[in-house]
Amino acid sequence: MSIRVQSQPFDPGHELNALHAANLGIGAVVSFVGYVRDFNEGREVGGMFLEHFPGMTEKVLGKIAEEAKQRWPLLGIEIIHRVGRLEPGEPIVFVGTSSAHRQAAFDACNFVMDYLKTRAPFWKKEDTAEGPRWVEGRCSDQAAAERWKPQP
Repeated sequence: MSIRVQSQPFDPGHELNALHAANLGIGAVVSFVGYVRDFNEGREVGGMFLEHFPGMTEKVLGKIAEEAKQRWPLLGIEIIHRVGRLEPGEPIVFVGTSSAHRQAAFDACNFVMDYLKTRAPFWKKEDTAEGPRWVEGRCSDQAAAERWKPQP
């Protein structure tokens, strides 16, 4: 398991290959890469700044990864999240999950992203033509995370 919060860019292809190379028993690797878009909610975005709560952020991401490992038979999990100044087209987040079989890797990757979007302490400020603007959480992200709650 690897959790990294960093300002430096990363190569998603390299991270994906490294996740697989860690264990030859891996039969499936699923990944998600999020990128900075040049628009949001109908507005042009010239870049963004991501803030976080150092120490707490890594702890929350670690708890999310641990919960994924408890729910699915994972052989590996990697979470990388950038902070600081980011430009359109740059990767923001990488989540990679690996397992002997595909369904566990797919489900775990979806779970991690849904919980990351709703639980991890990150704050985004976009640069728009109207000036800087804080990005609010989306109801759709909350609804996606709800599907993972244990059923009574």
